[in-house]
Amino acid sequence: MNRQQKIILLSIIIALAAISRLVPHPFNFTPIGAIGLFGAAYFKPKWLAFLVPFIALWLSDIIIMNGPMAAFYEGFQWMGHMPVYLAFLLIIGLGFILRGRVNIKSVLGTSLTASVIFFLVTNFGVWLGSTVYPANMAGLIACYAAGIPFFWSTVAGDLFYCGLMFGSYAWFTQYYAQKQTA
Repeated sequence: MNRQQKIILLSIIIALAAISRLVPHPFNFTPIGAIGLFGAAYFKPKWLAFLVPFIALWLSDIIIMNGPMAAFYEGFQWMGHMPVYLAFLLIIGLGFILRGRVNIKSVLGTSLTASVIFFLVTNFGVWLGSTVYPANMAGLIACYAAGIPFFWSTVAGDLFYCGLMFGSYAWFTQYYAQKQTA
């Protein structure tokens, strides 16, 4: 598979994962962490590992915030929530660990770590911008405690989508390699 074909395949897998955010799903059962890890693991040069996943996240956010979630916002929304983008950036950075080392154990470990990063960063962002939680350590702890039920969906979503994305990429590349030698 040449470089251009690889970029197209990676982009299609990421686009399909991002589109899955538009399908009804349990809260936080999304491909966000998996998209960041997958893009970082495979895209070369590194700027593509940031650009393609960020565009996928951003475009799906625009559709979600101005479509199904429009009632919660006033006017057209151009950006999602900054803590989500910050967590996503950190997850992409984590995903660089996978370069050249993609296997079940490493994907499982980075997927679980990505879930923790997402939980910590986004709940901290909720606490910072909240009028519900007091602006002290007790408020922060309460915010994290309230987010625990959503954490398990994040873990499940990251594991599911990592399995789907990394697995489908492995299958396609193996299939293509077999076609080339046949």
